Amino acid sequence: MAAPTVPVTQERLPEAVEALAAAHGLGPHRETFLPKRQGVLWMAGMVFFVLLGLLLFVLPGLFFGYLLLQSPNVSRKKAAHRLHFFEYGLVVADHTGPVEAFRWDSMAVLQQITRRYANGVYVGTTYLYTLYKQDGSTLKLTNFFANPERWGLIIQHAITNSQLPGVLAALGNGETVRFGDIAVTTGGVATPKRGSVAWSEIQRFEIKNGVVFLAKAGKLLAWSNTPVAKIPNFFLFLATVDRLRQLNAAA
Repeated sequence: MAAPTVPVTQERLPEAVEALAAAHGLGPHRETFLPKRQGVLWMAGMVFFVLLGLLLFVLPGLFFGYLLLQSPNVSRKKAAHRLHFFEYGLVVADHTGPVEAFRWDSMAVLQQITRRYANGVYVGTTYLYTLYKQDGSTLKLTNFFANPERWGLIIQHAITNSQLPGVLAALGNGETVRFGDIAVTTGGVATPKRGSVAWSEIQRFEIKNGVVFLAKAGKLLAWSNTPVAKIPNFFLFLATVDRLRQLNAAA
């Protein structure tokens, strides 16, 4: 689960979180991520817009006031949210206590990372990770939590490390493994719109601007292009495709 080093929160885990983690067999606690607290300039700007809005238009002032009150800097309820990471999964908690537990070996995640620009100038990146359990329940995580570039990688790498052996074993037994609309076998890959193509026919496999491109040999246009945001367990998908292409090249 390698990722850039950041300070680890050293607060004691609530008993309810420890109990839920133990009930799901999540193993030892690794680290905890807190909500992102806004800087002084952001807070000062919001206060200014609240006062200006109330003086001039009222409704804009109320809107900015709502945003300010939802900030972890102001709201104790928002500040109490936590992402608790364990060896074998994570627990998401809010001000009421633990909300949900997920295990790396049985969950799925969709990631959507969007770089935002205004008049050609980069203004920030938004992160959305949608977690899925086998019972169909979901939970969305955003850059409301600090360091999404780190905890997002932890989730993807942990799922890959936990599930890749089982995926490769299933493929070795002749099974088809699906990543959303993409069906993968030891012989090749298939999508509902494009049909199937053998690994030996795929000349180019690349990710560009948030899209996965698969191109057949001798073809200028991509055989298939799928947004990363529509591929569950994207890192696991990449590791699986890489292993199968290596095996095919060595055959």
